[in-house]
Amino acid sequence: MIEETPRIDLPTVIEKNPLTGKSTLALVDDDRMFAESFAAYAGFLEDATVVNNTPDGKVVRKVGEDLRRAAEKWLAAEGRPDYFEKYKWEYNLVESPEVNAWCMPGGKIVVYTGILPVTGNNDGLATVMGHELAHALLNHGRQQRSAEILRTVGSIAANVITFAAGADAGTRQGVDVLYDLGSTYLGTLPFSRKHETEADEVGLILMTISGYNPEESIAFWTRMSEMSGSQTPAFLSTHPSNKQRIANLGEAIPNAEETASRIR
Repeated sequence: MIEETPRIDLPTVIEKNPLTGKSTLALVDDDRMFAESFAAYAGFLEDATVVNNTPDGKVVRKVGEDLRRAAEKWLAAEGRPDYFEKYKWEYNLVESPEVNAWCMPGGKIVVYTGILPVTGNNDGLATVMGHELAHALLNHGRQQRSAEILRTVGSIAANVITFAAGADAGTRQGVDVLYDLGSTYLGTLPFSRKHETEADEVGLILMTISGYNPEESIAFWTRMSEMSGSQTPAFLSTHPSNKQRIANLGEAIPNAEETASRIR
């Protein structure tokens, strides 16, 4: 009789996202990421000027809820209605001249009042918030944390190897610098730009499912481009250039419309 080899359950390090079908790094679990995120978000709001009891604040919450419902429909269509279980969605408009919005893991979103003149209308706001919801749904925060862990492990390994090889302190320092530059420009920055493009494409689908006009995403980013002036070269940035972003969105609109018509 052949004895069965004992099963060893290893921690999950790769997960497939139900919206993209792509396998991604998951070296940190959602429970830990979300708990940290929820605590940090609550702390931020304590010191911020939240302006939800205004027409603009109510619109931010309405658009957020529209996009959340769109995500629920999409996930249900993909057979993953459970994917939302640990998310705790929250949308707050915060007084600030900064032209920005952001989302923390688990669905905690902030829109700054400074970006509203650029969004211009509800479709423009849906462009911005759809992008932020997409970051959360695609678990980009966890992927970035996982990449940071790998980068640290790689740096330690490089130090161990150079030390074992008998390299002097100056050589080891040089290896550290080269590793840092290489992992930044060949790893971290392209990784971040990829996340931004993914969030644009998924956000475009979410806003289209919700009934917002996807063409307005191009109008919004055109206004952002006019505000930006000269930009950091795309290969040195965590974000794609506005010109590249607009081109990508134009190419992604037909797929967003097709996906939305299938899910509605």
